[in-house]
Amino acid sequence: MSQGMFQVPTPRNEPVLSYAPGTPERRALRARLAELAGQEIEIPLVIGGREVRTGRMADARPPHRHAQRLARWHQAGGAEVQAAVDAARAARRDWAALPFHQRAAVFLKAADLLSGGWRPTLNGSTMLAQSKTVQQAEIDSACEVADFWRFNVAFAERILGEQPSSSPGIWNRMEYRPLEGFVFAVTPFNFTSIAANLPTAPALMGNAVLWKPASSAVYSGWWILKLLEAAGLPPGVVNFVPGPGRAVGDPALASAELAGVHFTGSTATFHGMWRTMAENLPRYRSYPRIVGETGGKDFVFAHPSAEVETLSAALCRGAFEYQGQKCSAASRAYVPESLWPAVKERLLAHVATIGVGDPVEDFRVFVGAVIDRGAFESIRSYLELARGSPDATILAGGKCDDSVGYFVEPTVVQTTNPRHRLMAEEIFGPVLTVFVYPDARLEEAIQLCDTTSPYALTGAVFARDRAAVERLTVAFADAAGNFYVNDKPTGAVVGQQPFGGARASGTNDKAGSMWNLIRWVSPRAIKENMAPPAAIAYPHQAEKE
Repeated sequence: MSQGMFQVPTPRNEPVLSYAPGTPERRALRARLAELAGQEIEIPLVIGGREVRTGRMADARPPHRHAQRLARWHQAGGAEVQAAVDAARAARRDWAALPFHQRAAVFLKAADLLSGGWRPTLNGSTMLAQSKTVQQAEIDSACEVADFWRFNVAFAERILGEQPSSSPGIWNRMEYRPLEGFVFAVTPFNFTSIAANLPTAPALMGNAVLWKPASSAVYSGWWILKLLEAAGLPPGVVNFVPGPGRAVGDPALASAELAGVHFTGSTATFHGMWRTMAENLPRYRSYPRIVGETGGKDFVFAHPSAEVETLSAALCRGAFEYQGQKCSAASRAYVPESLWPAVKERLLAHVATIGVGDPVEDFRVFVGAVIDRGAFESIRSYLELARGSPDATILAGGKCDDSVGYFVEPTVVQTTNPRHRLMAEEIFGPVLTVFVYPDARLEEAIQLCDTTSPYALTGAVFARDRAAVERLTVAFADAAGNFYVNDKPTGAVVGQQPFGGARASGTNDKAGSMWNLIRWVSPRAIKENMAPPAAIAYPHQAEKE
């Protein structure tokens, strides 16, 4: 075994490249996009390092060009899930026994590979499969993925270094064991970085993982897996089992060896999984760790002292970047009457400049397509609700078209009903609803913002008055796990803003921090007595003199 008290490199956030015309990164990305789009691939399951083809096929198609097919992928079922459980069991012993610095090296190498030649592949696959603009892909599938892998290593080192005190003659120490069993990682379509982090955070801590990527993001997930293999991840540590939710989830959750669930997705799905695990408790070897980040109905609350220009820009970027398909997206806003005319004018002017289209063909596009037909129809139903509501007015957008891709116009709705469904329900699309409140009823507006939605993921306040900033920060203490002052409620950076919310938004275990990683270990306290007693009597038992 290697000898030495090794220290991992100090992590730094990956620089965001510009992709401006004429830059080398732009040329490299264009070339890789052409290669990826020009070939249709077949994606198997990967179990214990072995490719498995079930013959139950599904298609991967670009949301902005749904007639094209990027890949056909094999779907897992119960038999494949059991095989993955067996593979995870077989891999766990050697992987957990590997010294931490050797496990860490796999992910540090993966980050360096991504910073270099793999960057166009992960960015390109994300742009194609998830209809992200080059800017949104770069900050997600290049920078944030690399940041997770580098910062998680440093956070893990801090955890391992947390040791108890020892009294004379005693040496106390703490070891951080992986969980006994496997971790089931269920990842969403909207962030390639989340798809990369949810399986690898537990793996870094010595666990073996079953990874079920979102069906609409199997394509980019495949390239994450190939990158990890190139970095030296051993077979069976992360088992790739895409497939329908129930077909994969039910047998995974039924396994006696389930040790944890790392989830990002809908609140309803998370409720169902938790309910199933509760019913299955008697069969589990141990109580599974449950870490989940779910929905959001994220707010922007403007104080009368807010600055119009910055507020308007934050509303536009926060609501419409990546088509509003961020769990942190600005979805509802509270603006005082005194500011609304100027904010409305500036906001609608911003929206009028937004280009909607194919983000792969045209890098000038600001908004691409929503992820699939289900999302398109759901968002369209909310647009129809807005159009038919007497207490709602569409100020911009409101149209959608699925003839070529699943395109929805950036839409701004004003409502006179602060409890309107558009102010309470997660839409997960490019729809921003604004409630204009009387300046004199500020306290009532604060209460409305805090109580209208069941979620508590992100929120932002805008104010120049410092007393107002403090008042709003205190008032919204429970309303957002990630809280922003004079900034949009999106764009958390690993190592800077650990991410997660409470209430209906999840368990708030903060991805991108040591608080998430600590959930994937089971500490064992070890006491070693250097001078153990040989007698059983205590001093107080001596005879009186």
